[in-house]
Amino acid sequence: MNDTAAPAAIDVHDLHKRFGDKEVVVGVSLRIARGEIFGFLGPNGSGKTTMIRLMCGLLTPDAGSGTCLGYDILTEAPAIKRSIGYMTQRFSFWDDLTIRENLDFTACAYQMPDRRKVVDRALADLGLTSRARQLAGTLSGGWKQRLALAACMLHGPRVLLLDEPTAGVDPNARRQFWDELHRLAGEGISVLVSTHYMDEAERCHKLAYIAYGRLLAQGTAASVIAEQGLTTHLVRGPDVQALNVLSQQLQSMPGVEQTVAFGETLHVTGKDAAALEHSLRTATAAGGFTVAPAETGLEDVFIHLVKGATDNWGEKPAAEAPR
Repeated sequence: MNDTAAPAAIDVHDLHKRFGDKEVVVGVSLRIARGEIFGFLGPNGSGKTTMIRLMCGLLTPDAGSGTCLGYDILTEAPAIKRSIGYMTQRFSFWDDLTIRENLDFTACAYQMPDRRKVVDRALADLGLTSRARQLAGTLSGGWKQRLALAACMLHGPRVLLLDEPTAGVDPNARRQFWDELHRLAGEGISVLVSTHYMDEAERCHKLAYIAYGRLLAQGTAASVIAEQGLTTHLVRGPDVQALNVLSQQLQSMPGVEQTVAFGETLHVTGKDAAALEHSLRTATAAGGFTVAPAETGLEDVFIHLVKGATDNWGEKPAAEAPR
């Protein structure tokens, strides 16, 4: 998808936001096309949720400018709010009401005419019709997320904000949820989603890595990986203990920027390909190991970016393991 050719759903420039002494968004600029699924990645507390809210008029920036759906985020926030759907991390509906009753209550809150027709359509679109009389409190995580998405879509929003929508949901339910997001994107709805799951990040049309309020990278998954210029090798050893010892040894050697265990293998990554290969040959010379070039993945890039970031209090954090 060419975001310079497609009309922009969101176009923001040099956004800043401070809470007390802490600046949680620092000069971020982004352009998101209509019908685009845009993923936000970054460690907890990095400003992902704040950034999403700023771009859609739910928070007012301290500095910067931009538009959402053609509305000014500084002066036309009420108009923006009427055109977006927001799904939080936590399930926030009434456990002792049925799916239909929850949706009907939400439609009533929006003061929507012909509520029954609107609710029936939402039930059908999200595959909830057969469960319409089931109490929300008895739903699994995946079905709760479907209910939440159905409620978000009742008023026909043109932008969806999803804050880690599939946390704690099983893999099959996550896949079905993302299939639905791509269907909505195909209808021209823009989706902004924060996630820690690398397989979900790869399903986004575009990505932004944010760490401690600063935008570190953005683009397609392929372009983000390529721009980092990392070389990765996959190492296998005689056993897990030997790989652990090798990992510790490599971390202090030239060219090695990170070592990450993936099951019974070790991913060794760095920017200086020649120095990295020399260190690997030296460290594995005793035998028992096999070393082979590997494609650098989003997880490798994620860990690399977070390790290189400095948080708002001036400390370098340990990278969180992507899920």
